[in-house]
Amino acid sequence: MNIEQMLSVLDADVVARLRTAVEIGKWANGVALTQEQRQICMQAVIAWEHQNLAETERSGYIDKGHKDEGDECDSHVPEPEFKPIRFV
Repeated sequence: MNIEQMLSVLDADVVARLRTAVEIGKWANGVALTQEQRQICMQAVIAWEHQNLAETERSGYIDKGHKDEGDECDSHVPEPEFKPIRFV
């Protein structure tokens, strides 16, 4: 089965179950995922989301916002002036 065939049979409900399995490390019946199963599920979720969801709705999306030229982030703290250490 290639990626296109796999993505064609997935729907939002199946992807939600795969995402949950990856998050908690086990299937709904309690059986632990192998490392290979976890990787395959994660790849399937990422590929399906890329094809079917807007960027802002995908897993792992971080809204970085935007700033105008010269603006600083709210958390920006100016660096103190450099002062060399003096050994006496």
